[in-house]
Amino acid sequence: MKKFIDDDFLLDTRTARTLYHDYASDQPIIDYHCHLPPVEVAENKRWENLSQVWLYGDHYKWRAMRSNGVAERYCTGDATDREKFDQFASSMPYFLRNPLYHWSHLELARYFGMDDVLLSAETADEVWSRSLDVLAQPGSSARGFMQQSNVVLVCTTDDPTDTLEHHKAVLADASFGTKMLPTWRPDKVFAVQRPDFFNAWVDTLASQTEFAIDSVEALLSALQKRHDYFHAVGCRLSDYGLETVVGDPVDANTVEAIFRKVRGGEAATDQERWQFQSALHDACARMDAASHWTMQIHFGAMRNNNTRCFRALGPDTGFDSIGDWPVAHGLSRFLDRLDQDDALPRTILYTLNPRDNEVVATMLGNFMDGRTPGKLQFGSGWWFNDQLDGMRRQIDALSQLGLLRRFVGMLTDSRSFLSYTRHEYFRRLLCNMLGSEVESGMLPHDLELIGSMVQDISYRNAAHYFGFELPDVASVS
Repeated sequence: MKKFIDDDFLLDTRTARTLYHDYASDQPIIDYHCHLPPVEVAENKRWENLSQVWLYGDHYKWRAMRSNGVAERYCTGDATDREKFDQFASSMPYFLRNPLYHWSHLELARYFGMDDVLLSAETADEVWSRSLDVLAQPGSSARGFMQQSNVVLVCTTDDPTDTLEHHKAVLADASFGTKMLPTWRPDKVFAVQRPDFFNAWVDTLASQTEFAIDSVEALLSALQKRHDYFHAVGCRLSDYGLETVVGDPVDANTVEAIFRKVRGGEAATDQERWQFQSALHDACARMDAASHWTMQIHFGAMRNNNTRCFRALGPDTGFDSIGDWPVAHGLSRFLDRLDQDDALPRTILYTLNPRDNEVVATMLGNFMDGRTPGKLQFGSGWWFNDQLDGMRRQIDALSQLGLLRRFVGMLTDSRSFLSYTRHEYFRRLLCNMLGSEVESGMLPHDLELIGSMVQDISYRNAAHYFGFELPDVASVS
């Protein structure tokens, strides 16, 4: 049988292969949005077996396994690691055309040297045994996998109350060449529909900042103090996970009344929740702009749909889906209000609903400032869209309605140290799309021109855009 993951995987033309192998494959990785646990980088975590590194915490895999009829005890329950792996291996042949099939075999090939086997019930023993040998090697650790993948920088996702002690430890360790910086993710400040949760979080923020948070003004002062602290530890990006972007202005008295109501233990109504989000998001975005950060907004996820499973397992366990809230009006009003005050930071917009691709791609051009190339970015295919079709659609919308060559490229959005193959996956797709268009005459047959574009999108754009202190981008080729 022909190798499945070979050197030319996903590369259909000679030009695509040249673009990938000569221009893309050796580019470093800037993973500017991920969910890696910082403590695991600081402690250089190791794993005993493939289940631990592959299946723990991965709701993509759990979701697919459930769809194949696998019982919950083999996903999040008390089954042994080997039992969980066997269920995953047995399910793999049913994942054909699901991106998990590609991702899993890429990871086996790149990190475990297994490009000669397809995972299944019949090969489970072999894959398990060979992976144990690899995981026993010194380089098979959190930091080791990052170094193998040529990762020069990662930005984790961190709550304003996080201490960032692990980021400090990694930054102080000169023996590790990969930078790890925090990202400001203040989503909990919007959760006024859940007063117990919101108030507990505000109390933690108050304790950390030594502020008596008895007003919106005090809340914003406490957030600003933590914002300054994050900046001092190297943070240069924020991130907001929202159902949709709300942009209508809200007067200060209304916001104050909502805050006091929730601090008093009463849940905000839906309208009050949107009003509070609008006001607080606006204030936080202005903090980002003043600090010259990049603001990321992820919107369109309908989370925790299954009440029974949410009660049993909690959030981020595979019961989320694409939402369909209105987008254009709120997004326009939000960006415009900031832009009017010259307080719109560099911004990356990610939509989970591909229905909104063209909305986002056209919205970007409304607020470019003529000074910052690609100031507003259409973020890469996210979550349910970081597969071949979703990435193609995002690339096509950006290409047709904006400037693909200014795109800051791919990210993992993952909790897994093996997910850097998603950068390879994206680069192969990009080279295949461009290579096919070169050979069809849609793009000029100028490999230096197209190859330079590939390098820009793979690495150089992100290095310039975010302003990270990284290797000289002109020397990376």
